[in-house]
Amino acid sequence: MRETSLAASTLLPVDGSLAAALIVLLVLAATVAAVFRLAPDGSWRRARDIVLAGVRAAVQLAVVALVIGWVVRHGAALLGFLLVMGTVAAVTAGRRVTRARGWGLAWAAVPIALPVAPIVGALVLSGLLPMRGIALIPVTGILIGGAMTATVLAGRRALDELTLRKGEVEACLSLGLLPREARLEIARPAASEALLPGLDQTRTVGLVTLPGAFVGMLLGGASPVSAGAVQLFVLVALMAVQAIAVAATVELVARGRLHRPGP
Repeated sequence: MRETSLAASTLLPVDGSLAAALIVLLVLAATVAAVFRLAPDGSWRRARDIVLAGVRAAVQLAVVALVIGWVVRHGAALLGFLLVMGTVAAVTAGRRVTRARGWGLAWAAVPIALPVAPIVGALVLSGLLPMRGIALIPVTGILIGGAMTATVLAGRRALDELTLRKGEVEACLSLGLLPREARLEIARPAASEALLPGLDQTRTVGLVTLPGAFVGMLLGGASPVSAGAVQLFVLVALMAVQAIAVAATVELVARGRLHRPGP
């Protein structure tokens, strides 16, 4: 335990210097976004979003740090915490994809729950993932986050493409294709690009980046072989989750379930 604490404090000491560095980096990110107008409408909106995201992350992590110790020791609280994670991911993805609010966001939960729930359930039943919060929360959180990212990227790219190439969709309909088939022809190639970040992360692991699960296990005293095996498992599981999430998102867009409200 002492070695773990020493390793963690050596990696990133939690003191005033860390707080100052966080503020400087957050201001730097917001300033660059504001100066270069890195927003779709050329406004300063992204700078405000960056500041709000940083402050929100700090508050949320502070709250989670306070409750996580209690959550991992209580089964009902653990399941509730996982449900909250999935719900927040679905709402976030739904708003990013459809730009809408209300029950229309419910469809965004499908590409997230569809791959994550059965994969995590199978891992628990097989004994590979222990039914303990200290293991279940981080693994499930990584998979939910991956599914959310894939859903957002695939949904936005698919809907943007359908808007830009509306004439081609109508041409496909005139040739006798059903609406679902016509939308698939246009949306699927663009949406497939949502898989690229996960593919690149897996291809370059160990050469460009050392992911958190790998580093965390090493700091916790695990052997490099064990840490590498766990990280490989996480990356492969992520690719499976993201592939299913993208496929489900494209299907929902093609069927008109995920759509944007008209002007």
